[in-house]
Amino acid sequence: MSVLAHVFEAAGIATVVLSSIREMAVAVAPPRALHCEFPLGRPLGKPGDSDYQHDVLTRAFALLDASEGPVLVDHPDVIEADDEAVSCTLPPRFDPSLPPSVDEARGLRKAYDRAVARRGVTSVGRVVDADGVPDALAVLHSIANGEDWSTAGIPGGNTTAICHDIRTYYEEASLELVDGPLPGGRALEDWFFERTEAGATVLAARTAIRDSGAKFPIWFYMTPGQR
Repeated sequence: MSVLAHVFEAAGIATVVLSSIREMAVAVAPPRALHCEFPLGRPLGKPGDSDYQHDVLTRAFALLDASEGPVLVDHPDVIEADDEAVSCTLPPRFDPSLPPSVDEARGLRKAYDRAVARRGVTSVGRVVDADGVPDALAVLHSIANGEDWSTAGIPGGNTTAICHDIRTYYEEASLELVDGPLPGGRALEDWFFERTEAGATVLAARTAIRDSGAKFPIWFYMTPGQR
């Protein structure tokens, strides 16, 4: 983002960067940056706290009043990463004839619908909507069990986008089921890949695609890089 800020500024568009890694902001020196020492994945600080998030944005936009730059200002708060394991009850199996991940995704639909109704927005939809998530998992299940990924019918033909939709569907649904405070992004990532059938299916399909000799980008970005 710091590099792109220079590109946009050269085109006459004023920018403000929310910095998460101070060393990067110092090295690249975007015209205006508010460094927020918050956990990665939480650029506005506190999930679900709209007052706090608006305060962060107000501080950032105030940098547009600076007479010259580059400007790098530190947000006064430091928020330590405190992500604990997510306590989230998954639905029991309903139809044993289905692949476990497909049955699980269907069971989460009511929770997902509640999340969308409460928030009024969803990030699912790059290549499938919520109705398409179980079918997408069925395709990944078939790939994990030996079907040729190139002819399996991956929705949109985009491995990265379909895994984004599946994971987002799960994470949005989980916010209606989680016990305790809202978890951070890393905690939800761990929950998805380590506790759900869908996460296991995505990982298995990724391995199968990689082992088939597919090119690096096709399989790599199906999950975060450290996975």
